[in-house]
Amino acid sequence: MSEEFVGDRRKALEEEFFAKQNQQLLRQFRETTVAKARYEALSAASGITDAALLEQLSAVDLSSETIAALALVPLVEVAWADGTLDAKERSALLAAAEHVGLSTDSASYQMLEAWLRERPPPKLLETWKAYVAILSRTLDVHATAALKQDLLGRARGIAEAAGGILGLGKRISSAEQAVLTELEQAFA
Repeated sequence: MSEEFVGDRRKALEEEFFAKQNQQLLRQFRETTVAKARYEALSAASGITDAALLEQLSAVDLSSETIAALALVPLVEVAWADGTLDAKERSALLAAAEHVGLSTDSASYQMLEAWLRERPPPKLLETWKAYVAILSRTLDVHATAALKQDLLGRARGIAEAAGGILGLGKRISSAEQAVLTELEQAFA
């Protein structure tokens, strides 16, 4: 083989190597830029500045467009506590969505509908708990107590929506009560 051929081949391999490296770096830069923009939009929509919490919210597919659905996570968890979601619980959840101002064409409402079709992963409740912990540190005692009372009241309403037989008997199952207790402890 000639020196010229070997030199040309070496140069071509080097160029190919560096082209792949450049493509990888460019892809990483774009991913970082997109993630940063998403975190900034999520932060602006939610008021959250904690980077770890923003990452958790993003990991469970919450965005600036769907952050309003986060307020319904405890209600969804109570509804799914016994492993099924019945028509009364579904109706109560949709009424709660209307109460917090979600329009049926919003991304948050669509996310809620997905949670009504399929139980969300446990990671979503853990993310909500982290959110409440940070939120509780930023609110005064009275605001935190009001938020807790409102949320637990709405969650209890979901639990009672399908409870008992013909309105008789125990209205809240033990599984629902366990979730209600877990929600209450998130404020501690």
